[in-house]
Amino acid sequence: MGKPAGRYRVRVDDTQVNRRVPFSVMFNFREVGGHPARDGRAVRRGRLYRSDSPHRLDGADREAFAALGVRTVIDLRRPSEVERDGRVPEFDGLAYRNIHPEHADWGENPYRQGTDLARYLADRYADLAETGATGLGEAVGLIADETAAPVLVHCVAGKDRTGIVCGLTLAVLGVPDTEIAADYALSTEAAERFQTWFNSTGKQVRPGLPPLTTPAEAMTLFLTELRHRHGSVEDYLRHAGLTDAQLAALRDHLLE
Repeated sequence: MGKPAGRYRVRVDDTQVNRRVPFSVMFNFREVGGHPARDGRAVRRGRLYRSDSPHRLDGADREAFAALGVRTVIDLRRPSEVERDGRVPEFDGLAYRNIHPEHADWGENPYRQGTDLARYLADRYADLAETGATGLGEAVGLIADETAAPVLVHCVAGKDRTGIVCGLTLAVLGVPDTEIAADYALSTEAAERFQTWFNSTGKQVRPGLPPLTTPAEAMTLFLTELRHRHGSVEDYLRHAGLTDAQLAALRDHLLE
């Protein structure tokens, strides 16, 4: 995938502090590693990344992405979204997987101004966890495969579908919910940059979509209520198709 350039070394230093990896055409790209787990270990760095859609990668950003050595891209978008916008560019040695967790369109449960956003999002995430269990399980199962790493998981804005997959993964690794929710909430700042870019394109936001804000409480509610329904995040993922061996493999290669 090429050797890191000097420009990339600056990016790595920045990531050591706040996990963000800056790109000019991706607004929500960050490292998932570095979080502390309850057993005293920490999530390994350089194994898992999350972002908004990388289909816009070009120029220097393309070189910086190649320097990360990403081996597998998990694209959680609907096939129609992939067809509309395109996929991550081709890189030598890069495997691409489009894994779509089945879920209702936002328009089927539109956000209404003044509604509690955290409650609304947690309910939509709960719906997705039920209808899209197979896809979510497949995505986490691929993250559990050490030979697939480093992995990038993304959707359109990198906050909802991506947030769920990363939240489930971190929960299995023993990262406290408060830490998972804080990481999820980082997408709010990134979404502001995404919104600025989107507005510059002249495209119109579809009616019924919620604000791009990601309140930490939404993730906390989702994980708490998922455990209430299924007993544990691990039991949910078993329901979604993961084996105990895969859950163990996830911990083995993603925890220091």
